[in-house]
Amino acid sequence: MSSLIITNATLVNEGSITQSDVLIRNGRIEKIAPHISAEAEKVIDAKGRYLLPGMIDSHLHFREPGITQKGTIASESRAAVMGGITSFMEMPNTKPVAITRSILEDKFEIARQTSYANYSFYMGASNENLDEVRAVDPSNVCGVKVFMGSSTGNMLVDKAEILESIFKAAPLLIATHCEDTPMILENEAKAKAQFGEAVPYNQHGIIRSREACYKSSALAVSLAKRHDAPLHILHITTKEELDLFEAGHPRITGEACVHHLWFTDADYDRLGALIKCNPAIKTQADRDAIRAAVVDNRITTIGTDHAPHLWEEKQQTYFKSPGGLPLVQFAMPALLEMVHQGVFTLEQVVHKVAHAVADRYQMIDRGYIREGYWADLILVDMNQITEDVPEKVAYKCGWSPFNGTRFRGTICTTIVNGEVVYQDGETVHKKPAGQRLLFSAHRR
Repeated sequence: MSSLIITNATLVNEGSITQSDVLIRNGRIEKIAPHISAEAEKVIDAKGRYLLPGMIDSHLHFREPGITQKGTIASESRAAVMGGITSFMEMPNTKPVAITRSILEDKFEIARQTSYANYSFYMGASNENLDEVRAVDPSNVCGVKVFMGSSTGNMLVDKAEILESIFKAAPLLIATHCEDTPMILENEAKAKAQFGEAVPYNQHGIIRSREACYKSSALAVSLAKRHDAPLHILHITTKEELDLFEAGHPRITGEACVHHLWFTDADYDRLGALIKCNPAIKTQADRDAIRAAVVDNRITTIGTDHAPHLWEEKQQTYFKSPGGLPLVQFAMPALLEMVHQGVFTLEQVVHKVAHAVADRYQMIDRGYIREGYWADLILVDMNQITEDVPEKVAYKCGWSPFNGTRFRGTICTTIVNGEVVYQDGETVHKKPAGQRLLFSAHRR
């Protein structure tokens, strides 16, 4: 593997900003110092740019296997590294759904051959696969995904005794999608009675209501407390749910997603199905409360829930249009824009997208700029504009909900395991650079 020196960098790492050089050999960070004089095959002068640990996206959907018309591990991981994401953890609702170790390993093999970024995959829970969940190796699988009230395929876990068993016996982190299906179905019936098939998209946050989110999230927290289980509730969307978390609580944590930090229900009239997602984008008061919870550490991590669908699918009426939006390419630029807006500091963004994710999932040698750690890094120019325009979109689905947005902040270079995979608008490393992520073996 090649050697690389990054000179004159402004490091943002572990809550501080410092000037330093970084020497990388054999994929790992060998030395961090104000001035490094050493020979290397490649030198990058980072003067005027910030050097950050790459984003670790612990929540996304790349659609392979089985739904590859919407995205593949190759296409979406390429878009991810263009957006500063160096590692990802992908969800199990592909086709077939990843509810056995054999299917899970098939996904790992695809990623080994094609992924630009480091990778892991969640084992999916169902009402029938408790033995498979119990048998997962916690050292090389990121977590168990439980759909508590909303799912695709046969992954809805709605049997009380199965939920109890999962929270009691799962050998690793439990990540949940929390919405109450009976409440949503009741709201759908009301909306259909009022609007017929032409339900306006501004009803989405009412149909997939705050009450449905809170009821399911509260159940997950109660189960986790009863069984002392490690719980991470994904994509929090309501201010009420934030009361379920305590800042710094090591066992019960929550995630905010970029689109819930950016959009509000006022955007439905403009964007409609393009921002239809589950759980739904809700009010400005909810968005602002979630932003505040990121700052005060009630929210532990930031992810994307990247979920591409074809453009023509999104042009259908409310009940036919699928929920989900593509985000990995412009998630970090959106967060950098929020830094310019004063919502977050750059140090807070780094903590939530890298340090805290690595800590929560107990990842080995990732998520920090430290000597001995893998060199998963990004160079950022905070004064350069990133514009989301159709010709720059790298997703296989070909569209972005941020279309036309100008972000103050640009990902200039992405380094994965010491290899430059993306630089100045082009993916430059043509072979897969990603590795399988590894975790502490004692994660319960």
